[in-house]
Amino acid sequence: MEEQAAVRQAEQQLMSKRNVTGVGIGERDGDTVIKVFVTRKVPVAELATDDIVPSSIAGYPTHVVEIGEVSTA
Repeated sequence: MEEQAAVRQAEQQLMSKRNVTGVGIGERDGDTVIKVFVTRKVPVAELATDDIVPSSIAGYPTHVVEIGEVSTA
C-alpha cells in the first residue's frame, strides 16, 4: 500500500484512541514506519484494549513517539 494511503488508514484507526495526538510516516532503523504521536507513553498493561496501538498497520510497523501536550498557542 502506498505510504500516504497507509497514513490515512492509520489516522482512521488511531485518532479516536486516548492519548493519540497525531499520525505520520517516518523512518526507524532504515525502515518506513507509521509514527503514532502520543501525549505520554503508557505501559500496555495500563491501557484499555481499545487504546492499544497495534504493532503494524497496512503492512507498516508502528512506532509510538511521546511528544507531550500539543498547543496551538
